[in-house]
Amino acid sequence: MEREAVVIGGGLAGASLAAQLARAGRDVLLLERTRSAHHKVCGEFLSREALHYLSLQGINPTAFGAVPISGVRLAARELIAETTLPFTALSLTRRTLDEAILRNAEAVGVEVWRGTSAALLTRSRELWDLGMDQGGSVRAQNVFLATGKHDLRGWLRSKGWHNDLVALKMYFRLSKIQQAALFGFVELILFPGGYTGLQPVENGEANLCLLITREQLRRLKGSWEAVLEHACLHSPHLRDRLSGSQPLLDRPVALSSIPYGYRAPVGSDGIWRLGDQSAVIPSFSGDGMSIALHSGHLAANLFLAGKMPYVFQQQMRRALGRGIGVASALSQLLVRAPVLAQIARVRPRLLRDIAILTRIPESALIL
Repeated sequence: MEREAVVIGGGLAGASLAAQLARAGRDVLLLERTRSAHHKVCGEFLSREALHYLSLQGINPTAFGAVPISGVRLAARELIAETTLPFTALSLTRRTLDEAILRNAEAVGVEVWRGTSAALLTRSRELWDLGMDQGGSVRAQNVFLATGKHDLRGWLRSKGWHNDLVALKMYFRLSKIQQAALFGFVELILFPGGYTGLQPVENGEANLCLLITREQLRRLKGSWEAVLEHACLHSPHLRDRLSGSQPLLDRPVALSSIPYGYRAPVGSDGIWRLGDQSAVIPSFSGDGMSIALHSGHLAANLFLAGKMPYVFQQQMRRALGRGIGVASALSQLLVRAPVLAQIARVRPRLLRDIAILTRIPESALIL
């Protein structure tokens, strides 16, 4: 079986790209390894850029219960700083958004194989050969790699700048008092050896997405309960937020070896790398989903214009260089030094400035 385009991965980047190609009348097969949408390690923050790209696809997150986010707070032992964001954002769980965007791709003509993953990807003359975990194979003229933070065997990314963090994510149902106190804000909470983001999502829930160094995690014996106790011990603010709360997952969603700061090199191997396979920005910036959506739309535009993958990667590196550089340097500071907290205490607008510096430049957006 030979296809014009095969997309490996049905998340934000892959499904967006596939939908754009299908709308243009192109033959697209999308492989999604899971049979249904699931929880992912993600801050679930939809910035202005992400909302722009979702609107281009006719997807309105508020229709799925997305929660407005208008401000950001920084806390350690106590609340340090608070400021408004330079844009209005939304918060929506990945499980909800991923399902919506994948169904949208199916609705516009993308052939989606759920529960199917590629085990092997090789080049044979002018075609790509994809071997499936479940058996069988597909040949493709073009391949788009959109497997998120998980690498395809034989196509590993480099380690990035800041690669010693492990991510843990849990949903909570906060007490009524704490729900009201958190509403409309994303909170960045610091503790020794890590930091966590806390923000409301749909259905009255809150997403706690925590980053901790491997060294600190080893000291805590790899225990989620010990990690949470450690964070709350050093941040009474977080302890208060979680007081009387109910965890909503049996265990946290976990991810290790996150290559923060990674940007795919400009190469000539002929493969299109989307989303986190193209660039990985630290989660606290809240721009990861924007980058995924941007990569899908940019790749579609360039592919339909007859451009090569290296042109796409050049443009991605140029557009994201500053934001990823700033965010990666700050991520290293957050886990090792209190300097950001000290500056933010005096200048709360620093948080607003960081939000601006770590965004995709408006001039790079696909309109």
